[in-house]
Amino acid sequence: MIDLTIADDVAHVVLNAPAKRNALDESALGELGRAYDAAEAAGVRALILRGEGPAFCAGRDISDVDPRDDDVLGYLSGLVTPLLRRMAAFPAPTFAAAQGACLGVGLGLLIATDVVYVADTAKIGSPFAALGATLDSGGHALFYERLGAHKTLDLIYTGRLMSGTEAVQSGLFSRVFPGDDVLPATVEAASRAASGATAAFQASKALVARIRDERLALWDAVDLENAAQAALCDTDDYREGFAAFQQKRPAVFVGR
Repeated sequence: MIDLTIADDVAHVVLNAPAKRNALDESALGELGRAYDAAEAAGVRALILRGEGPAFCAGRDISDVDPRDDDVLGYLSGLVTPLLRRMAAFPAPTFAAAQGACLGVGLGLLIATDVVYVADTAKIGSPFAALGATLDSGGHALFYERLGAHKTLDLIYTGRLMSGTEAVQSGLFSRVFPGDDVLPATVEAASRAASGATAAFQASKALVARIRDERLALWDAVDLENAAQAALCDTDDYREGFAAFQQKRPAVFVGR
C-alpha cells in the first residue's frame, strides 16, 4: 500500500490504496514507517507525502475491526503515535500534498509534516462522533492551538468538515491550491528545499520543534537561535552562501 521512490535527493512516499481512501491498518502503518526509514538511510534532502486518488487519507481502516475486542491503545499508542513521532523527527524538510479526506490518522500525518499544501476542496475536521469515537492523532492539540476552544468543540460536536481553503485561512496548514495544482506546487517546493542549505533547514526545524514543545519564551528562543547560527558557521553551505553573496552569483549548496 505504501510506495517509495527517490529521485534528485527527494523521497516520494505515496499512500496507494485509493479504493479505501488510503485508510491505514496496522500493516500499512508499519510500511509507512519503513518507507521513512529507507528514505533517511538514502540520505534524501527532502520528502513528499501524498495520497493516491481523490483522498489523502480517511484515517484508520476499520472495515474489519470488531469494537468488542478492538485494541485501541495498541493501535494508537503502540503504532500511530510512534509513527507520528518518527515522521516529525525526519532529518530533512518534509512536505505533504493533501486532497479530499484528511481525517483521523490522516490528519495526524499532516500534523507530523513540516509543510502542508492542501487542495481547496480538502475535507478536514472531526466526523467521528457518528462512530461514538473522538478525534485522535494530535487533532485536539492542533485545533485548540489554532482555532481556540469554541471552534474546536463546534467542529467536534457538529462533525462539520472544513474545506482546504478554510483550514489554511484558519492557520491550520501552509498554503491552499486548486486541486490540480497542489501536487506540482508541493513537488516544486520540495525540490527547491532539496537543493538548499540542508543544515540550516535542520536547525530551523529543531528550533521550531523546541519552541512549540517547550513553550519557550522569546529570549530563550533567541539564545537557541544564536547557538544554532554559530554552529552553522562550520558548515560548507554557510561558507558557500557567503561566498556566493560576495561574488554576486547563485549559491550551490551541497547539503552539509
